[in-house]
Amino acid sequence: MKRKIKIAIILLSLISLPLFAFDWPQSETASDSFFSYFGQKRGNTISTSLIFHDNAEIKTTDVGQVAVILTDHSDDFGWFDSTLGNAVIVAHDDSISTVYGNLDAASFPEEIFTSTKMPAGTSLGTSGNSGWQEGQSCLEFQVIDTKNKTAINPRILMPRMGRELPLVPGDLTLRDKKGIEHKLAWERYLPAGQYTLYRERQSVAVPFKTLVAINGATVESIPYDTLAEKQGRLCAIGNANYPVELLYPDEKWQLLANIQLSHGRNTLSVTVVDILGSAKTITYNLDIN
Repeated sequence: MKRKIKIAIILLSLISLPLFAFDWPQSETASDSFFSYFGQKRGNTISTSLIFHDNAEIKTTDVGQVAVILTDHSDDFGWFDSTLGNAVIVAHDDSISTVYGNLDAASFPEEIFTSTKMPAGTSLGTSGNSGWQEGQSCLEFQVIDTKNKTAINPRILMPRMGRELPLVPGDLTLRDKKGIEHKLAWERYLPAGQYTLYRERQSVAVPFKTLVAINGATVESIPYDTLAEKQGRLCAIGNANYPVELLYPDEKWQLLANIQLSHGRNTLSVTVVDILGSAKTITYNLDIN
């Protein structure tokens, strides 16, 4: 049975706890088979969407009221940094809205234009190919905290099934203040100073959280449970606000941390964690002079 819980509890809960607030917006999908995931680099922004893989009937995930209907490639609504195509936005309690994009407008049932309140599971029609992923007839689904201007990873609110995509820390690179790159697989002797640490990002899988530790102490953690709007920019939040050009500086790298390496032996550890709390860690011993 679906449990009703406050969104604040969801966001502060441990990621291993099965706290689910929403039903699925379409038929259940295995965790490793979505077309695209929340937190990925997507064009010139960070994706706030979970994109399904199949054409299907779309339904509301919880009790709510239709707030906006977008059709015929309407302009973006509010601060959403994507082209949603034909879309329905449903308002729920706690200032939460769910966004159902890339729909087939011809399939919209009449009641969504007239209903004041709809139960969970109300049909919104079927997915189409009107949105950013034209040619892909699949749902683009978002969860937005409109009060705090925060996008929430939909997967923390829905029941999960099947295996997660495998995560690996990947090749790690340090970039010094002069922009010189130092690949940790090859270099262990480095000058003391400030560095930016990157991992080679995977083509599809996105960590739910990354952690960087030096000599056993965590110096930076970047979670992917939410993305926040800061000064008009969509950002991941770690020790600082990271917009897309910092989080994903190119097509290869994903930011892990800005760190300070001090003289002597430094043990640098990088951990990537999936949504179930399963973690993989890689550690390097660095001699800093």
